[in-house]
Amino acid sequence: MADGRTTPPCVFLSLLLLLSAANGLVQDFCVGELSSSDTPAGYPCKEVSTVTCDDFVFTGLGVPGDTSNLIKAAVTPAFVSQFPGVNGLGMSAARLDIAPDGVVPLHTHPGGSELLFVIEGTICAGFISSANDVYFTTLNKGDTMVFPQGQLHFQINAGDVNAVAFVSFSSPNPGLQITAFALFANSLPSPLVEKVTFLDDEQVKKLKKVLGGSG
Repeated sequence: MADGRTTPPCVFLSLLLLLSAANGLVQDFCVGELSSSDTPAGYPCKEVSTVTCDDFVFTGLGVPGDTSNLIKAAVTPAFVSQFPGVNGLGMSAARLDIAPDGVVPLHTHPGGSELLFVIEGTICAGFISSANDVYFTTLNKGDTMVFPQGQLHFQINAGDVNAVAFVSFSSPNPGLQITAFALFANSLPSPLVEKVTFLDDEQVKKLKKVLGGSG
């Protein structure tokens, strides 16, 4: 400065950020280049010259998922890997189909919050907070429930007909980890599972057999 004083570092940094924001280019979109690797910041952008309308359209949510499986439920994702147009937009979607007696077991989405909207049937849904408080209810057609990011939550068909819901997420790639599969569908040694779950050896090995784990 002219009087010999120096500019405080925090003021200088703030000026740089303001100038950068003022001169930065604002893109309309960043369609994911799925042939590249995903990163915490998302996929790199496709060249605009290669972007088509198809990148912004996903048709899979109109098709019922296959519920002929162990949990009698199916999730059809429209995440960035299936729907490159949501890359960088902070959103994605999915379809949830649950047959009678079906369940989406306790799971988390570490990358985003979830909003569920029931369009058919009845769903018992809830989540457990980090303070171990429990919030659950029965949702009917037209009802909506939100599951905060990272919280353990579940959905169960509470009726005798197929239940269907559409789901939106606050991330193009919210991630998914099902607690039971994380514990019993891999090669984590049974003695360790027993130690961290307080289950006995017979119970652990039974669950590993059901879910395809080993060890």
